Amino acid sequence: MAGSTTKTVHNIFQSMEYGPTSSSAASAQAWLDLQSRDLGVFIRGRFVRPTDRRTRLLTDAKGGSICSMVCAAELDVTNSDRLKMNWGALSGHTRAKVLLRWAGALGQHGQCVSELCDLCQATCSPSSLVRLAQYYASWAELSESILTGWKPLGVVAVVGSDDCSLYSLMLKVLPALAMGNSVIVVPGLNTTPPALLLAQLFIEAGLPAGVLDVLPGGAVSVGAVVAPHASYLIYCGNKQDGLALCKATAGLGRLTSLSPSIGATCPFIVFESADIDSAVDAAIEAAFKKRKEVQWVLCVQESVWDSVASRLRLRMAGLKCIALAAEGDRALVEAAVQEAQQQGATLIQPCAAPPSGTQFPPTVLCGMAPSSSCVVDPPPGPLLPLMTFRSNAEGVTLGNHSPHGQAASIWTEDLTLALEAAKSLSVGSVWVNSHSVCDPSLPITGHKDSGTHTDGGQEGLYQFLRPSTFVSSLQPCPSPTSLDYAKFGTAASPAIVPVAATESDSGSPKSYLQFVGGKPCKAESGCNVAVQAPEGTGVLAYCPGGGRKDVRNAVEAASKVQPGWMKKSLSTRAQSLLSLAKGLESKRREMATSLSAQTGLSLDEADQEVELSVCRLSFWAARCDKTQGGSPTVPQSGLALSLLEALGVIGVVLPDCKPLLSMVTLLGATVAMGNAVVMVPSERYPLPALEFIQVLQASDLPGGLVSIISGGRDQLTAALANHNVIKAIWYWGSPEGCQYLQHTCLSPLKALWLHSRSEDGPEWDVSWAEPGPAALEEMWRNAVQWKSVWIPTA
Repeated sequence: MAGSTTKTVHNIFQSMEYGPTSSSAASAQAWLDLQSRDLGVFIRGRFVRPTDRRTRLLTDAKGGSICSMVCAAELDVTNSDRLKMNWGALSGHTRAKVLLRWAGALGQHGQCVSELCDLCQATCSPSSLVRLAQYYASWAELSESILTGWKPLGVVAVVGSDDCSLYSLMLKVLPALAMGNSVIVVPGLNTTPPALLLAQLFIEAGLPAGVLDVLPGGAVSVGAVVAPHASYLIYCGNKQDGLALCKATAGLGRLTSLSPSIGATCPFIVFESADIDSAVDAAIEAAFKKRKEVQWVLCVQESVWDSVASRLRLRMAGLKCIALAAEGDRALVEAAVQEAQQQGATLIQPCAAPPSGTQFPPTVLCGMAPSSSCVVDPPPGPLLPLMTFRSNAEGVTLGNHSPHGQAASIWTEDLTLALEAAKSLSVGSVWVNSHSVCDPSLPITGHKDSGTHTDGGQEGLYQFLRPSTFVSSLQPCPSPTSLDYAKFGTAASPAIVPVAATESDSGSPKSYLQFVGGKPCKAESGCNVAVQAPEGTGVLAYCPGGGRKDVRNAVEAASKVQPGWMKKSLSTRAQSLLSLAKGLESKRREMATSLSAQTGLSLDEADQEVELSVCRLSFWAARCDKTQGGSPTVPQSGLALSLLEALGVIGVVLPDCKPLLSMVTLLGATVAMGNAVVMVPSERYPLPALEFIQVLQASDLPGGLVSIISGGRDQLTAALANHNVIKAIWYWGSPEGCQYLQHTCLSPLKALWLHSRSEDGPEWDVSWAEPGPAALEEMWRNAVQWKSVWIPTA
């Protein structure tokens, strides 16, 4: 028809413009109109629009206004009735029915959800959310039979940055709800409208009012407000906001977990045995998406470099410029390209960059060095740094060069090489001849700076549970303590005595040695610490006053021996722990005497603790070759492997309660899983741990795998926190020590398992003698991390 403005399908495909909207798209607009395009907070199962609040404006890709949103405040959190309805007290079957009804509502309103996500640039497939709901509904149904001995944490706060995807947010929300927790969601700017819509659908599905609240406004500001009202705080998004949130909430006595997945650098490794055509197509698809959460680095074996380069030029010839996420990104991308060219890189581009605007052509930067800023921290935009390697081992080393450890894609037709590379890469997820495959059945733990949270599978459920018979939480605090982080642990102990003074008189109390690098030694400081007898009747003995240099030496020795220990067979580890238990049994009388003299227990009570310690070592020896893992069932074609790995070097600051039994319990948990450990004995009762050194010397554990350093707790805690090689810290101590660790162990990121009590409070509220199966399971799970490997099939 003359004068018609209607475009044909052919015209739309030629111009790549959006086609005409369907009638269902209007439902997303209608939902926004129903809210007057002025979104409030979602509490008590309904929308609330507080007055006199700061607002944020959400715009579309062209700069047009979509809606405004209020920023939540403290009053919104206190007004919520999350605990009036005890969601966790309902049966697993009831919770499962709610999740399944929500999945049904998603199916009914899926087009509306999809259109709203597209409009807000928070693209998320409703089918992926339905899969999440169905998967965790099944776990809710099975929780009472499989997860016995565990109970919900209470209130879980899930905080996302402005660039966090809706799927990443719901991957934390749904398992928390399935396990019986109430949830406070603090979504990012783009994910707020769809998150509010999903919360409304939950109420329609039968979720009790107050169980799920949505409080928009900003990850750092609102997250800090929500944290005191939650038992567990989870963050997902960019690293900068995550670090700021952790520092703002340090000292509140709340469990925290980071999943800084946005902007992580992931290797895309192409070996010479790969299908080059498929690898190049997948690399272009992964690297040049319009919206992507990770930055890819292409690593190509030199023998196939020419073939890969020619195919890249051919495949990219028809690509168009890609819109950048923000106007300011253009300058960052141009600066990165200019810097790469100055360093000798060559460009592969389908066309020249336009003189201005937010469009930039897909660009491959060939010949980059591993130390280049474009490789270490690529700017947001359609850039793909390319590096070459010679041998297979060098390719894996190049893949591990990134400080992030989120995912990797490897391409080879050699299955043996694929499995060896997958096992050697320090990442949470490995895709073989594929990329970006995700499913909630696959357990994934962030490695290195990619987080401390485990998502997916049964393994990810334990983040939202705690043992029913073992209290392993921090001491709640209304506000952080005023703490000088630079001076923490610098004050000298008043009980420090020069070594010469303790060795001058043969009749003086015994002087002990610490255990570093597989051998007894004095402290590098040259000082000892006076250990008081029970009830302050005098000096019982002198122990070394260890410090930063001793920790450095211990970690250096541990990092050398730990990789070999991790590669030993599980039965070999079990035999080593059994020999340790046998050595402790042979020195039972000496250990009981030392324990009695130090703690004031009777000989019978001390002997009973030694007996329990022998049994606990035997338990961990038996647990060595009973580790879990395997092949999860996934709904797509392919084989998925779930691999359990050791963390590396763990620092443990031991409690005062049951000084021998608690030490061997935690030592067995770490070593059985393939870790090395640096232990700081109780500052009050250090002698049982120092006596245990004789048992370690007589065992067949590799020298340096276990180190025991005595001295001031705060000083040694600071030394552990500031060592880059240590991967995790288990701490029993003061609230100030917990606050220091939460504030300090962020760069590089360390996994923390913290326990606090006040100085004048009661003893640790734990039962080391009979902790229960769930408590021992919690120790075991804090000593491991998970990796998923996806191998597609035809």
